[in-house]
Amino acid sequence: MTRGRRIPAHAMRNGAVALCALLFYYTVPVGWVFDLDTWPGQVVGIVGFFVSVAGLAWLVWVSVEHFLRSPTAMGERIDGVLLVLCVVCVVFALVYYRMQQLHPNQFTGLETRTDALYYTLVTLATIGYGDIHAIGQGARIATMVQIVFDLVVLGTLLAIITSSVTGRIQAATRAMNELSDGGPDTTR
Repeated sequence: MTRGRRIPAHAMRNGAVALCALLFYYTVPVGWVFDLDTWPGQVVGIVGFFVSVAGLAWLVWVSVEHFLRSPTAMGERIDGVLLVLCVVCVVFALVYYRMQQLHPNQFTGLETRTDALYYTLVTLATIGYGDIHAIGQGARIATMVQIVFDLVVLGTLLAIITSSVTGRIQAATRAMNELSDGGPDTTR
């Protein structure tokens, strides 16, 4: 009897995070707490948006610093960046969806939560099909903020991969030098 391949723990964890993020995204009520069409609700909505953006910026900054300075394995670093990416995508998709509910002239083609998530992922991937796009100033500002987050996350992934490859090349070079010198280098 042959044993099947086990799914790595980090893959299970990433899958669980993605599933929970999707469940949260599709079930969180978006018209709650305040009537966002009145001026107090609009103030709370605007302040809430900037607080959430500041919170996301802080989360990304702390995560980037941790991942770049941490001696953990590349896989663990990438898992952390993917977690941040899931959170950022869900938050931006909710912002876009609610923005379109309150001001239907902000986007063209965005009607449902799935449309908002699709727009968020298309923006993240820098594909830009054009079927959904920002036409209002508020939507364009929110999209620009998302693009900045996306660039930071993609830059972080690139830095993680580059540092891992550089480390492996240096280790291989040291190993080759040790072999050609006849033994390990004990002068270091």
